[in-house]
Amino acid sequence: METILDRLADAARARVVSAKQQKPPGAVRAEAETLAAAEPEKAFRFEKAIAGDGMHFICECKKASPSKGLIAPEFPYLEIAKDYEAAGASAISVLTEPQWFLGENRYLREIAGAVSIPCLRKDFTVDPYMIYEAKVLGASAVLLICAILDREELKDYLAAADSLGLSAVVEAHDAREVRMAADAGAKIIGVNNRNLRDFTVDIGNCLRMRDEAPDGTLFIAESGIRTPEDIRTLEAHDIHAVLIGEQLMRAADRRAELRRLAGGDRKTHLKICGLRTPSDVEAVNAAAPDFAGFIFDPSRRRYIRPEEAELLRRRLGNGIHSVGVFVNAPAEEILDVLRCCPVDAVQLHGQESNAEIEALRAARPGLFVIKAFRVDGPEDVERAETSRADLILLDHGAGGTGEAFDWSLLRHVKRPFLLAGGLSADNVAEAIRLVHPWGVDASSSLETDGHKDAEKVKRFAAAVRDIRSGAERSAGKTSYPA
Repeated sequence: METILDRLADAARARVVSAKQQKPPGAVRAEAETLAAAEPEKAFRFEKAIAGDGMHFICECKKASPSKGLIAPEFPYLEIAKDYEAAGASAISVLTEPQWFLGENRYLREIAGAVSIPCLRKDFTVDPYMIYEAKVLGASAVLLICAILDREELKDYLAAADSLGLSAVVEAHDAREVRMAADAGAKIIGVNNRNLRDFTVDIGNCLRMRDEAPDGTLFIAESGIRTPEDIRTLEAHDIHAVLIGEQLMRAADRRAELRRLAGGDRKTHLKICGLRTPSDVEAVNAAAPDFAGFIFDPSRRRYIRPEEAELLRRRLGNGIHSVGVFVNAPAEEILDVLRCCPVDAVQLHGQESNAEIEALRAARPGLFVIKAFRVDGPEDVERAETSRADLILLDHGAGGTGEAFDWSLLRHVKRPFLLAGGLSADNVAEAIRLVHPWGVDASSSLETDGHKDAEKVKRFAAAVRDIRSGAERSAGKTSYPA
């Protein structure tokens, strides 16, 4: 008997035939390979985004489905995607299947260009053409469904995705398919709680399949996830991520619904800046933040010479990422510092333009760039959101004044950001609850007589972690916003 999945796969094959007539396979493959070669820093962004500690949310842009019919009569897909990003999603799943899900390729292209987090092309991949097409459309990952592929096809498709730096979510439903995915070399296995042959849902399915996946495999639970209790149960079974569609698409407030499912506010990353001495490093290591900053601008009080910073950087604890802070420094000067002290990221605190950021990236491919902005009014927030930096930092003063500002200006920021300026153990929880920053940054408030005070650092870190929804953190698993 023909199933819904059979019809979906047959329709996908027909689409591929039509697509090849419009754009030959060789042309699509060449374009995809050119993109992959030009953007090595974007390779495997999706799996990096879901590999950190805690539960990761892959949120779906879906207009309709075969089982539920029309889900979103109005479908402002860019607004939906930006809501997901602002609420802390790790990735976005975009339906491109046109007949039953009412998806379109342009949804993926436009969403991938509008958000900074990676996108999964959610479709029924039945030909390598669709993998190369996904890369051209801006996807960071593709979906490969065991039920519509044989073992050799799955291996070939995984190899094609790997050659392009695309992550591949290999979807299974039962133990045989999980083993098939593992044998093919899948790095990410998604277990669908919905049986695609009859569309019944059993959320316990992924729990039963968890032990079938090899150690080291990233594991995603798909479908039927509706409550914070569901999330806690999945997290307790070492499931790395959840893919959620209808529950979010039907929500009146998608941001609020995602926060509800997460059990409150998502993990807030912690950065401590201005390290200068071995005792500073000791205080920071004891608190185990996600980032530690060294200031390389000679005009600043906490300036440290690159060779001295390198000695301290080597003493940072496992999982603490190093950041070099510069103010209007020429690209060559920054590169000279990086050759001496190879920090994980640079933070620009002056009037650096998007063109200067791109030039720096061109000179140092893969460099993670944070750009700081002074916020005095809404127009400053709008300017910050157009930055080409990987992450923005919003402060009372671009040079770091240590003063708080009107946090309500940040309520509707659409991209991940670091919050700085006047944060202390006494007010950081209030700031996090109000504006939900991706991370917080502090320096002067954690000092006594110009040096990091171990007790102040400890209290600040504890205040931040108290609002992390009780999520356990572990060293070495922090991920940058992708």
